[in-house]
Amino acid sequence: MVKTLILRTDGGARGNPGSAAIGVVIEDKTGQEIKTISHYIGEATNNQAEYKAIYAGLKAAKEIGVQEIICYLDSELVVKQLKLEYKVKDKELAPLFIKTWNLAQEFKEIKFIHVPRERNKRADWLVNQALDKYEK
Repeated sequence: MVKTLILRTDGGARGNPGSAAIGVVIEDKTGQEIKTISHYIGEATNNQAEYKAIYAGLKAAKEIGVQEIICYLDSELVVKQLKLEYKVKDKELAPLFIKTWNLAQEFKEIKFIHVPRERNKRADWLVNQALDKYEK
């Protein structure tokens, strides 16, 4: 079983709300990709898409059997909410937060780290791939 993995996620919507997709990259500590997810999710806001991306990534990591994970997201709001630094005030985000929070508790160790968008390029690219495919 792999001990620690890196999870990079992004969610985005063209229009807010609008056509939305998620991008997920699971890699080992050397940067070797283990799994990617690029999926259209229908109409959503950017923040809803961000939550759906981190949830999908955590679920995939659980299926791999990892116990420790470091999550990199370019959504400062989602990171601060999952670190309990911000309250979840949006009633549409609350169920997504709860679902994600509950899944996060199943890991032995989990860290949520905010990174600038330019340090999350692969996950962002996967979002745009899914949106481009859907819009054709």
